Amino acid sequence: MAREPREGGRGGREREQGDELVDKLVTINRVAKVVKGGRRFAFAALVVVGDQKGRVGYGAGKAREVPEAIRKATERARRNMIRVPMKEGRTLHHDAVGHFGAGEVVVRAAEAGTGIIAGGPIRAVFESLGISDVVAKSLGTRNPHNMIKAAFNALERASSPRQVAARRGKKTFELFGRREQSETEAANV
Repeated sequence: MAREPREGGRGGREREQGDELVDKLVTINRVAKVVKGGRRFAFAALVVVGDQKGRVGYGAGKAREVPEAIRKATERARRNMIRVPMKEGRTLHHDAVGHFGAGEVVVRAAEAGTGIIAGGPIRAVFESLGISDVVAKSLGTRNPHNMIKAAFNALERASSPRQVAARRGKKTFELFGRREQSETEAANV
């Protein structure tokens, strides 16, 4: 079985996969298990996978070798993908706050041209997701696992106007049309 050549660097590794999925290596951690003869070392990898069109997932894998840990993490990330509604294909519809453990991630929609303003692991999530304008802040933890889980919690809460209208049993234009009607009524009085 032939292996693909890997790009160097510890974090932020990026690779295109067959069905146009981009995987980003967020972190690799060497862990040790103490046994009778000494220590057994293994590697834990955290990977984010996305199609850059609104689907993203994360996964963790552990193995004795780095490539095997990355492969396991990538498989788990592909199985656990979620769809996130995007506004104009570049940002979120509204702000959201996600929690996991002690971590809290605040995600805010941004105007065109803002770019991705987010720290390490959260930046990988947005790049894989295909969002180009967003502001995010991580509070309470610097653990990459908890930061990513809190970011996914925030993204799972995000909804589009169409989803909100369906939940309320209304049409999409009714959500936004009220303001215009009340302004015309006020002008007529």
